[in-house]
Amino acid sequence: MFNDAQQDILDGFEGADRANWNDWRWQVKHCIRDLEQFERLLNVKLPEKLEEEFRKITELFPMSVTPYYLSLINTDNYENDPVFKQSFPGINELVIGSSDMDDPLHEDRDSPVEGVTHRYPDRVLLLVSNRCAMYCRHCTRKRMVGDRDSIPDKAQIMKGIDYIRNTPRVRDVLLSGGDPFLLSDDYIDWILTELHKIKHVEVIRIGTRTPVVLPQRITPELVTMLKKHHPLWINTHFNHPRELTATSRRALAMLADAGIPLGNQSVLLAGVNDCPRIMRSLVHKLVYNRVRPYYLYQCDLSRGLAHFRTPVGKGIEIMENLIGHTSGFCVPTYVIDAPGGGGKIPVMPNYLISWSTNKVVLRNYEGVITTYKEPDSYEPTFCDRNCDNCDLELALDDAEEWRAVGIQKLLADYDKSISLVPEGNARHSRRDDEDQA
Repeated sequence: MFNDAQQDILDGFEGADRANWNDWRWQVKHCIRDLEQFERLLNVKLPEKLEEEFRKITELFPMSVTPYYLSLINTDNYENDPVFKQSFPGINELVIGSSDMDDPLHEDRDSPVEGVTHRYPDRVLLLVSNRCAMYCRHCTRKRMVGDRDSIPDKAQIMKGIDYIRNTPRVRDVLLSGGDPFLLSDDYIDWILTELHKIKHVEVIRIGTRTPVVLPQRITPELVTMLKKHHPLWINTHFNHPRELTATSRRALAMLADAGIPLGNQSVLLAGVNDCPRIMRSLVHKLVYNRVRPYYLYQCDLSRGLAHFRTPVGKGIEIMENLIGHTSGFCVPTYVIDAPGGGGKIPVMPNYLISWSTNKVVLRNYEGVITTYKEPDSYEPTFCDRNCDNCDLELALDDAEEWRAVGIQKLLADYDKSISLVPEGNARHSRRDDEDQA
């Protein structure tokens, strides 16, 4: 769990020991924010050009890297290292394209109250933290980086919870930020408890990158608290196979063993993971660690991210190399989060070649072309749109697994039976005969 690179970095902090290294609060407190410390801890000397660029960039987009994540950088080839590229400022961040926007997803415009983004009909995003374990260079909320490194107080968060309480169509709440796991266990517990008091909230999700950049945050105490709040889902954000270390695997195992379904959202990043072999290795490692690949995002049009963007065709190429070539549950959905707040739009290879009234023409991952015969006669069920009194197919309640029998039927308040009649009873048989006459 502890290697030479980590020991070298730990030695760079006076008085620090391995107990400090495994303390997530120590990791956050000792994030690397300046160039001199970066070079000293990694024992590297960056080219003078990079040093000059660093100071220009960090005036606009600060750097902050946990000692743990810093230790993953391959110093023998740091300029091509995927961890380095995701954590160290690059001069291309100052290149602002004509299509770049501060808030490309219009999260601020879709905010009915501060801290809430309500874009889809039945779910909302609740921002509960303005702190991150580190500043990812590809962050879509780059407009906020370093501006408000703080935690909203309970009064502010309660405004968002009150909005959810007063909006019955909301059944799904996603906690985001910043990173919700930068809050204390007690604070997270309070938020989850308040949300679970709302009857129409069916599921709560938490988005966090701590298993990637700060796996020490996943403690037995945190997991014990989270187990109280099922149904709870957690999505994390691994972008490259090298991020799945022994420490991160242990963190994921603790969450999975607690019965929490885990998903992963990767961003397609030029020079980091824009390779079918890299992405296939990543999804395989995720599934091996009980994490379901959920989304592969096309990089957003946020300011300073142009150098990370790939053509959409690169994403399609990666999907072509996954679909059919590996297990279906290893394949994420490739999406573009539409500029202007239009939401996630799936973009997938085209497997439907053509169709007519009677047939559709399809192709598989091998290029085999086949047909599917449509039914000769399809009569849709007539619907009068009277859903409250539907006696057709609209049976949405859970199926009953048992029904009361015998004396139990007579005692049950929910059963309308008032008597039990033995089969073949003569009097009732006579009644039936008379009714038929």
